[in-house]
Amino acid sequence: MLRWLMRRRIAAFERAYDYDMDYAREILEVSPRALAAYGRIEGLARYCHGVPKDAFHAARLVAARWEDCGPCTQLVVTMAERAGVAPEVLRAVLARDERAMSDDAALGFRFAEAVLAHELRADELREEIVKRWGRHALVSLGFAIAAARVFPTVKYALGHGKACTRITIGGAVVPVLREAA
Repeated sequence: MLRWLMRRRIAAFERAYDYDMDYAREILEVSPRALAAYGRIEGLARYCHGVPKDAFHAARLVAARWEDCGPCTQLVVTMAERAGVAPEVLRAVLARDERAMSDDAALGFRFAEAVLAHELRADELREEIVKRWGRHALVSLGFAIAAARVFPTVKYALGHGKACTRITIGGAVVPVLREAA
């Protein structure tokens, strides 16, 4: 019964996001308990309190792109679009064009890049985040960055990673720039 219910939830997610969840089915076949544990990461990934949506989704997108430049990145884009982030902001994040980002998105973008690269400038960006939005926002961004990396990492570890693909944002296909221009 539990496996049946979990299969239905996987299928519903696939339909909702046009996203291949074969790797989740593989986890389910190994252990429903393992899939339930993995699924709890979604709560961490969606924890967004005190931080503007542009900053939150920019940080998630940077972290997803850091680990994957294919379907997982597309999934994060789709979720951001549904949350109301403007397509031009998402395009700017993927193009690494800070000038084309909103101020909030640019701060989330810079912070995520600095955190992932373990750069010292993360300290000053952290202070700016706390000053602008508070400590709750900092926690939200930390969770967003960490959780966005877990999903593609597990997917690749299980052999379900995909090669880089072009991402569709607002109906337009855009390439993914993985490194600084």
